[in-house]
Amino acid sequence: MNHAINIYLDHFGLHQRPFSLVPDPDFIFWSPAHERAYAMFEYGIVTRAPITLITGEVGAGKTTLLHHLLKSLGEDLQVGLISNAHGTRDELLRWVLQALDQPIPADADYVVLFGQFEQFLISKYGEGRRVVLIFDEAQNLSRESLEELRMFTNINSNKDELLQLVLVGQPELRDKVRHPDLTQFAQRVASSFHLPALDAGTVRDYIDHRLEVAGAAAPIFTPAASDMVYSETRGVPRLINQLCDLSLLYAYTADEQKVTATTVQQVLNDGVFFGGGVVADTSEPLVLQSKNSK
Repeated sequence: MNHAINIYLDHFGLHQRPFSLVPDPDFIFWSPAHERAYAMFEYGIVTRAPITLITGEVGAGKTTLLHHLLKSLGEDLQVGLISNAHGTRDELLRWVLQALDQPIPADADYVVLFGQFEQFLISKYGEGRRVVLIFDEAQNLSRESLEELRMFTNINSNKDELLQLVLVGQPELRDKVRHPDLTQFAQRVASSFHLPALDAGTVRDYIDHRLEVAGAAAPIFTPAASDMVYSETRGVPRLINQLCDLSLLYAYTADEQKVTATTVQQVLNDGVFFGGGVVADTSEPLVLQSKNSK
């Protein structure tokens, strides 16, 4: 398969694979919704929001935006990235300290660990730095863990922010935050955005953009092919990448220079695309604020 992929790059005049499933900031596509989501990331950091909440469909591009943000943060911030944290409050605190490269005594109890965490925040504040904890896949956090994170923000005092939280997750994260038990947590969400799936016109632009970044001199997917990709993926970028990658391979094996609707249909007929049947979430965001991007 790797040999075939290399050949289809040469066949279409590409210098790299345009539809890889690995998040790559070099391929980031700034749809209007992605620009607004990124603006919320920046807005939350700049305004020192206690909690910033970004949600989106599976594969909508949240992690790619997050990586782009990490590359742009200044030296005045100490960032800890926690992916897929779970467990008790003691385990949550250990995840946090590990992300901040802090030593974790094996026999330390919660009180000791929390004291260590608090002293770390105070020391960074003394250096003129703020600590930002970013939780990716935050929908996996329990309501108890979310409440524990809210308690972390109590370390802030007066006008001095020692700690900011950024939570990135799937749509069910919003449902958890809306739960009556987390009213105080929700009240501290000062910046929030829900990243929806792409519409049909944006999917065409997305496909052409990634091909152009990969070296394409002209559009490879016909409009009808792009529309079929949208219909089958409902505009979810990760699924678009899967279907487009397979369609390029099929066009190559048929010695065709264009990916047509017939090409995409053949991929679907052969059953090699397993992402079909996805239903995009179209509910309203928890909080929607607008701001000019970057």
